[in-house]
Amino acid sequence: MAGRHFLHVPGPTNVPDRVLRAMHVPMEDHRSPVFPALTLPLFQRLKSLVRTETGEAFIFPSSGTGAWEAVLTNTLCAGDRVLSPRFGQFSHLWIDLAQRHGLDVVIQEEEWGIGASPQNIHDALAADRDHSIKAVMVVQNETATGVTSDIGAVRAAMDAAKHPALLFVDGVSSIASIDMRMDEWRVDGIVTGSQKGLMLPAGLGIAVMSRKAMEAMEAARTRDPLKRCYFDFLDMQKANATGYFPYTPSLPLLYGLREALDIIDEEGLDQVIARHRFLAEGVRRGVKQGWGLKLCAREPKWESDTVSAILVPEGVDGAAVIRRAFERYNLALGAGLSKVAGKLFRIGHLGDLNELMCLAALSGAEMAMRDVGIAVEPGSAVAVASEYYRSADKASSLKAAA
Repeated sequence: MAGRHFLHVPGPTNVPDRVLRAMHVPMEDHRSPVFPALTLPLFQRLKSLVRTETGEAFIFPSSGTGAWEAVLTNTLCAGDRVLSPRFGQFSHLWIDLAQRHGLDVVIQEEEWGIGASPQNIHDALAADRDHSIKAVMVVQNETATGVTSDIGAVRAAMDAAKHPALLFVDGVSSIASIDMRMDEWRVDGIVTGSQKGLMLPAGLGIAVMSRKAMEAMEAARTRDPLKRCYFDFLDMQKANATGYFPYTPSLPLLYGLREALDIIDEEGLDQVIARHRFLAEGVRRGVKQGWGLKLCAREPKWESDTVSAILVPEGVDGAAVIRRAFERYNLALGAGLSKVAGKLFRIGHLGDLNELMCLAALSGAEMAMRDVGIAVEPGSAVAVASEYYRSADKASSLKAAA
């Protein structure tokens, strides 16, 4: 198909040309004396990305799912209880992974369209008087529903319950796009992947662990630790200390990661977060004020700055919109997953993008909707969003994101 393909799923995201060029490298000896010059700074820079001074970063050749597995299997033991709210497909999958490893998951069912409930988490922990719950698992940004949970409020709830559980956060679709304050919120394990806010192909699973989590890892080894080999933090620690890995890393992705972090540093992390909020707000206004449609997120406080999940009218198959957008307009939109399959389509707005790219996504989605019989006014979403982008003060987005 002629022309550019417009990728507006919530991951993988567009890879900047600079990053593509940086990854175009010949293979080299990953045991050479100069290799640590590439790797050692990456561990430190990933810590800055989640605002931690004391955390420890790990980079696995995997997807974010591998990092999920690493966080749990290194810090917990067979039969340990963990608490996790389920409010979308990815919180469901993390719960499923925990159960497959033999963990006893206390599931808090929430409506798909809201995020984790700090109050429900508080109540469950307050009732756990013998502290049998060893960890709380929360997805910061649920891409299936376009919902963001308040991790700071979750930490406050845990503190109010005076509970010592570890706090693990899935930041796959939020890191480098939505604020994460690891030290301030005392998050014990953060998981992300390379293919979202980091603007890389899939293939790197990243975890950043607190000192408390690493102490839990040592304690778990004296009990009945969960089995692991490929994802063993101890193996990584030993090799990473001198800039190496216990097995062959993905060389192109490491070079790409360095370039992606350069891009983020040049813009400034606070500005990156503000840009995502600014662009997302234009999309949301276009959807609600222009098209007159609803988001899956039930209230503005839940709305994600990296993906908007747009409900289609009753009787319309959201998959038809996605298929038409792809086949006729060369536009990739995100599908509805699991409970919301066919009920919505998703516009991803994260990573390397600007106002015109968001307007293109709205325009293409609008044409696809009209083609399948959804009566929205031509040009309505683009008109609303473009006026917002023209008139809104980006500085206010920066202030709100800080």
